[in-house]
Amino acid sequence: MPDEPADPQPPRALALAADFPTPTRDDWRALVAAVLAKSGAGADVDPEAALTSTTYDGIAIKPLYTADDLPAGDAAGLPGRPPFVRGATTADATAAGWDVRTRHAGSAQPDADRTNAAVLNDLETGATSVWLVLGAQGIAVDDLPAVLADVYLDLAPVVLDAGADTVAAASALLALAERRGVAAADLRGSFGADPIGLRARTGADAELGMLRTLAEQGGAAAGMCLATVDGTVYHDAGASDAQEIGIATAVGVAYLRALTEAGLDVDAALAALEFRLAVTAEQFPAIAKLRAARRVWDRVAELCGASAERRGQRQHAVTSAAMLTRRDPWVNLLRTTIGCFAAAVGGADAVTVLPFDHALGAPDDFGRRIARNTQSVLHDESSLARVVDPAGGSWFVESLTDQLAEAAWAVFAGIERAGGALAALDDGTVEGLLADTRAGRDDDIAHRRAPITGVSEFAHVDEAPVERTPWPPAAGGPLPPRRYAEPFEALRDRADAQAERPAVFLATLGPPAVHSARAGFAANLFQAGGLACVTGPVEEFADAGTTVACLCSSDKTYADEAEVAAKALRDAGATQVWLAGKGEYEGVDDTLFAGCDALAVLRRTHDELGVS
Repeated sequence: MPDEPADPQPPRALALAADFPTPTRDDWRALVAAVLAKSGAGADVDPEAALTSTTYDGIAIKPLYTADDLPAGDAAGLPGRPPFVRGATTADATAAGWDVRTRHAGSAQPDADRTNAAVLNDLETGATSVWLVLGAQGIAVDDLPAVLADVYLDLAPVVLDAGADTVAAASALLALAERRGVAAADLRGSFGADPIGLRARTGADAELGMLRTLAEQGGAAAGMCLATVDGTVYHDAGASDAQEIGIATAVGVAYLRALTEAGLDVDAALAALEFRLAVTAEQFPAIAKLRAARRVWDRVAELCGASAERRGQRQHAVTSAAMLTRRDPWVNLLRTTIGCFAAAVGGADAVTVLPFDHALGAPDDFGRRIARNTQSVLHDESSLARVVDPAGGSWFVESLTDQLAEAAWAVFAGIERAGGALAALDDGTVEGLLADTRAGRDDDIAHRRAPITGVSEFAHVDEAPVERTPWPPAAGGPLPPRRYAEPFEALRDRADAQAERPAVFLATLGPPAVHSARAGFAANLFQAGGLACVTGPVEEFADAGTTVACLCSSDKTYADEAEVAAKALRDAGATQVWLAGKGEYEGVDDTLFAGCDALAVLRRTHDELGVS
């Protein structure tokens, strides 16, 4: 007889990394300190302090996080339950994915039929809802029936963004649904009233009374939000993450007051609001922003006496328009992909990926297609829609969420003390907050501490232009939108407008091994201003066709040759001589180096070359 099988043995527990010693924080500090010492930071430098940075909200971003950095208590809670940090607005907290929302605004000459074709194409190829910009800055309200031709209004949510024409647009949508036999109760989306955001963008009167009107005429459309708290207005004007959350929260409270005064109870008023927030290519802050915004709003709703299940914040995340560039716009594909990833991980209910060519004007079919497919890849192929709060439990994300919520609450409380969102906007309180942040960000961009790939770094001077139909000119308001790349792009525009591209001569000293690194650095900087770079030894300067030169070599070579070379350049006709590196040398006007004010260098060089 065959041997009886031996009794199965219980599986042995798998101990991950069991053969490796358990590292400690002190081990990490010692290793990092050794590396910093080799880099010249000094033996006494604190490795954690040396690698810690600070956000525009004053939050310290450390190089190392442990369980000790988790917020006290259970600040994050559970998915689908207060404080809704972990996302999901229902208690079952199933991962159902997000609403893929595409934006349509026409162009300087919007065409209803063309917009309708784009809307239908979006809905047939991955989009699940549409966001329509109507009125003076977009599609005519009278064209709404044509734009929504063949759109199943009971299946595809429609979000309106009509500014001062919001009431008229809502009436047009309700009338269209009635003509098609679609019950108002079956409509989904938002009427999009945002009177305070409209005032911030355009300076128009903030007609909070439109909320009462919408509450009356849209009462049967329970699936439609009445108002959109558009935080992107403040983000585009320069707000930090905490400022965007805090200002949006104050605006949301103003709308809650208006809606409850119109007769809605607190739960119904909360259900009538949707928040629109920007997500950038800074992945972790964007994730934490969405989580922190839900925590702050949950606290507001709690203080208002709302039911626990109604305190979740409905969020629409939009990839930042401020981070997009007109130059080398293909890089925007990467920026928006990261933003979309952050929105998904952060738990947004709806996501809009702006097309890569959005900063140039109305996107073409290719731009819209790639924007849709970005979401499809992340939603379906990458399976992000299958997980609720994938960042939950991360020591870094939980700590950043907690600190961001605290900072945002402080901003919100300050605005409330100033009389509320509208009063703070009108008396300059909001602009004062944003001005300080803008100044810090502008300084970082100018010094390339916040590099913009394809613009302030690695510019492609001879790139082929990407042409798009421009958007209508923006109406002037107290908080006009700004893109981060604008100062560098303005210099590129000036250089491109010249009959012949202005140039800088990179005068190299010594063999390539000595000068190539700094020559490459100098070329990268000057090209960010649209300047061509001619490289060669000092003797070739006279034939370069320019009056500006930059010495490129090592510090050792500069000590021996910089002053002689500068004199030779002057004798050959140079009116401005830069030096790539640091130090003072006779005949050298100034230096450029990592961390210098690149915008100032480029403006001085433009002026010297007569670029206007």
